[in-house]
Amino acid sequence: MGVALTRSAQWTASGYGTGTLEITPLNEEILREIIVFVEHFTHKYPQEAKFVFVEPLEWNTDLKPSAFQSGYFFSDTTVESEEVDKNRQPLLFLSVPKIKVRSFGQLAYLLFIAKDTKLKEAQACIEGNRDPVVKILGSEFGEMKEDSIALNILNKIKAEDDYENEIKMKIAILLKELDLHLLNHTLKYISLQISLNPVTVKKDIELLQRFSGKGEKTVLEFIKYTSDYEFSNGCRAPPWRQIHGEMCYVLVKPHDVEALCITCSTEGVFLNGGKTDDEGDIDYERKSEVYKDLVTLLKEKSAIFSENMSKQEFTFNEEQKNPIEEKQIKEKEAVSGKVITSSDRPKKNEISFVKTHMAKRLEPSLNWRTKVDFKIHKSSAKDSQEEKHGKLEKQRPSLSHGKVQLHKSVDKIEETISESSSESEEDEEQPDHRQEANADLPSEYWQIQKLVKYLKGGNQTATVIALCSMKDFNLAQETCQLAIRDVGGLEVLINLLDTDEVKCKIGSLKILKEISHNPQIRRNIVDLGGLPIMVSILDSSYKSLKCLAAETIANVAKFKRARRAVRQHGGINKLVALLDCAQNSTEPAQSSLYETRDVEVARCGALALWSCSKSHSNKEAIRKAGGIPLLAQLLKTSHENMLIPVVGTLQECASEENYRAAIKAEKIIENLVKNLNSENEQLQEHCAMAIYQCAEDEETRDLVRLHGGLKPLANLLNNTKNKELLAAVTGAIWKCSISKENVIKFREYRAIETLVGLLTDQPEEVLVNVVGALGECCQEHENRVIVRRCGGIQPLVNLLVGINQALLVNVTKAVGACAVEPESMVIIDRLDGVRLLWSLLKNPHPDVKASAAWALCPCIENAKDAGEMVRSFVGGLELVVNLLKSDNKEVLASVCAAITNIAKDQENLAVITDHGVVPLLSKLANTNNDKLRHHLAEAVSHCCMWGRNRVAFGEHRAVAPLVRYLKSNDTNVHRATAQALYQLSEDADNCITMHENGAVKLLLDMVGSPDQELQEAAAGCISNIRRLALATEKARYS
Repeated sequence: MGVALTRSAQWTASGYGTGTLEITPLNEEILREIIVFVEHFTHKYPQEAKFVFVEPLEWNTDLKPSAFQSGYFFSDTTVESEEVDKNRQPLLFLSVPKIKVRSFGQLAYLLFIAKDTKLKEAQACIEGNRDPVVKILGSEFGEMKEDSIALNILNKIKAEDDYENEIKMKIAILLKELDLHLLNHTLKYISLQISLNPVTVKKDIELLQRFSGKGEKTVLEFIKYTSDYEFSNGCRAPPWRQIHGEMCYVLVKPHDVEALCITCSTEGVFLNGGKTDDEGDIDYERKSEVYKDLVTLLKEKSAIFSENMSKQEFTFNEEQKNPIEEKQIKEKEAVSGKVITSSDRPKKNEISFVKTHMAKRLEPSLNWRTKVDFKIHKSSAKDSQEEKHGKLEKQRPSLSHGKVQLHKSVDKIEETISESSSESEEDEEQPDHRQEANADLPSEYWQIQKLVKYLKGGNQTATVIALCSMKDFNLAQETCQLAIRDVGGLEVLINLLDTDEVKCKIGSLKILKEISHNPQIRRNIVDLGGLPIMVSILDSSYKSLKCLAAETIANVAKFKRARRAVRQHGGINKLVALLDCAQNSTEPAQSSLYETRDVEVARCGALALWSCSKSHSNKEAIRKAGGIPLLAQLLKTSHENMLIPVVGTLQECASEENYRAAIKAEKIIENLVKNLNSENEQLQEHCAMAIYQCAEDEETRDLVRLHGGLKPLANLLNNTKNKELLAAVTGAIWKCSISKENVIKFREYRAIETLVGLLTDQPEEVLVNVVGALGECCQEHENRVIVRRCGGIQPLVNLLVGINQALLVNVTKAVGACAVEPESMVIIDRLDGVRLLWSLLKNPHPDVKASAAWALCPCIENAKDAGEMVRSFVGGLELVVNLLKSDNKEVLASVCAAITNIAKDQENLAVITDHGVVPLLSKLANTNNDKLRHHLAEAVSHCCMWGRNRVAFGEHRAVAPLVRYLKSNDTNVHRATAQALYQLSEDADNCITMHENGAVKLLLDMVGSPDQELQEAAAGCISNIRRLALATEKARYS
């Protein structure tokens, strides 16, 4: 029974021996078979059922003493069986909740009285007694091999002729038969189950993605993988989870519930613990029952998904294809030599969405899980076998021996880490490509493998020679890297770092530095614990060792786990210390050489900090370690090799507000501007990006202008070949253009004409910045004229059909700024720009909606026949009114501003009144946001011009909140509110409400305002209130 529990039963993540049984169908089948065995044991084997266990089986039970009947002595908390052993000890003893059972007969009776909870009792018994055979028969049965149990017992019977041993032998045989039965039953159960595979899961997810998005007809809002990287076996789970049968993890957002994090495994799909808040890692622990596929789980968790799936059923059936059917069709085509037409195929609508899971079943096998050794060990027997045959054994695309596969052409892909919004990096989980047995490997491959074997067994001199010989190879070639790793060379090189021999350390680090450019090698180095050793080397008195260790750390720290390891082992403080060029050294103090080495140490330290600074936590650690003053000092050097990592680190860190303040305090902007004139494009790019990050602050924008940074930025716009540099430069210009003084300078440098020329044939990252800069520049009349004369209106309008959120926000702002000019508005209207802006009000992103609504305001205001133009958009007015139901304050303010302009036309005002604009505006009146107050009051003022809207605002209790707006500190709010109250005061009931809420006193103070419009509105409102009071008084006395 022990073999079945270890091999077949599924335990929790803590593993067999310390964990608990998972609640899975397979475990339930095992428990049921054990229950059947125990329940029938008394009837089949009455003598053996009386056998007293060597040690009692103990566990915590839910049974109450009252459940036991005749044959037991029981009280409120204890139960003892009348049946006892030869020492007068009861064979069953219960002291709530702990129970002890010492015979199969008592076990059978306990299961009988447990009734519906027998499965739970069996589970608790197995979990509490991890090796039941030893407790039942004795420790000798745990030490012996299974095949020798019966023989051993037979020998004892012959020697002692003991009846008890004979019973033990029978029970041992019965338990062994149960063990074999459980194994066979498990394999049979597994073979009958539908097993998921990566191809099936991928097709399901891709199909669900096609039917996801915003809208009523979609089944989900989104579904996406947590990892963008896919292994060669189709899995996306880390190797240490693949051994548990897990293939990938997906984030799913249904329309009616919170986002779900789902594990897809070979046994089915289930909810996991989701991503943790601190590190963004996945909590792999199962949190739900196991479902057969994604659709079944989502139908259970989301009512809207289930409803929409039933509507999409026919479409899904049309889209989903059965892999077996396709394979059979291809085979028929190959045999017949002709293509099978669609009419010859089975009808697609007969294929259900979930039937693809029938395509593959698990084959019965005892070795159905692959174990992984992450230390990348290789036996000496395999080494000698490879050397003998002179070639590698063909490897399957699995993860045996923990060797992560390495593809010949490793592509760099981006990984966005939750630690930092700017953290975009190479993902390390690349395909681990193994050379085929008959592949034509170059001679270097075998030569390097022999050198690694010398490293393993040679003395110090042989080790140094082998390292030097290995360094002579082209280690940038993947074949050479593969050779080092495949024979266990990485482990040897890392072990050499822990020796006292400086020459061995230097040689090892030189090799590791070269091969750590490979993503998979980087991950292997971290897995083998190489980073802590490299961090400790940073304290060495040898500068060459420090340089090599820092450069290797810079190469390795390209992914989250590596950066975290550097920080946790104190690497940040040590790297910051390397930036100080005035460190002592035990090496010869020859002046020029000494200075050069100091600079090189600082450069390598900056290089490592650059890699580490992609993490928010590391940025904070660098700041606390005093890195900013040292980086500022290094920025004054003339060494370009030094400047690039220094500026790169500053660029990464400038995304943090604390860093931007420190950059100003350390006067770093001046040096960034100076390096814009460098001949090195990479340095120019990083300086421009740093300015882009810092220029959010007004003082920084002024510093860029004062230090002459605007002209080199304008000149760099002409370098259109280097797109990365162009994106950085246009970003810096965009942020600097927020200040009007800078816009004047850009106009002098003719940068606006150049920006207009960049509106076409550019990547999106450049277009976002270009349009953003034009949006800021077009706030002035002269620049709007320049944009129109240079033909910039049409490309701007053309960009309104894009899908990039940031680009849409910027382009709507630019088009809205241009629409202030009547001449430009004519062009926008002719190009159908207003309709495109109106359609963006349906965009799911609030920022795009708000920006589009703001842009519509000048369009409506400056259009020739604005009223007719607005009415020409079918459903447009209803769409605008419905946006007043938004929860976003910026959307509400912009829509109120748009309604203000729409309501200037009486017909449009009548239409929006019918759509319920008055109650929606009234509902928004209780707000503390001054921007929303300003535009809401203006909208109320203009909506009062139709029918009985004034009365309706009073009925919907909008008047009293408006009076409170007069207590705001914003003059714009005062003006708009006074005008609204003036219009509302035409109704007598509204006048009474205003008077009751103290409006008169507040309005009297505003009559003396220098703002003429505010004066007139306040005086008019007071006049209306006074006339009502006089009329009331006159009526009373007459």
